Amino acid sequence: MKYACIDVGLKRIGFAFSPDGKVVLPLDAILRKNRNQAARDVADRIIEWGAERLIVGLPFDGSSSEEMQRRIRHFVSLLDLSIPVDYQDEQGSSQEAAEYIRGQFRDRRDGRLDSVAAKIILERYLEK
Repeated sequence: MKYACIDVGLKRIGFAFSPDGKVVLPLDAILRKNRNQAARDVADRIIEWGAERLIVGLPFDGSSSEEMQRRIRHFVSLLDLSIPVDYQDEQGSSQEAAEYIRGQFRDRRDGRLDSVAAKIILERYLEK
């Protein structure tokens, strides 16, 4: 099965893909200008890569997790996809991604961190 994973942020959406449920590749993040444009771009990429299931990072713990869960679920509803969607706890994935890429990239705003976080979220999902 082919999996896509998104890590939804307010400025960028990290994107990762697994062609076989074993190897996970971080792809270029999607710059979020507005939610409709971002939803179109995410849906287009999911279709382009032929994903059969979407995994979405969702914060389960934290002071603002309820509001972010609401925003992320609303964003996913805008995707209008016909594939199953599963949610995976994203707690600590951004910190783990920052540690993973420490010293590799100068510009943290290019979205690589977000896509490495999506990669980590998808790896967690596939390990279950």
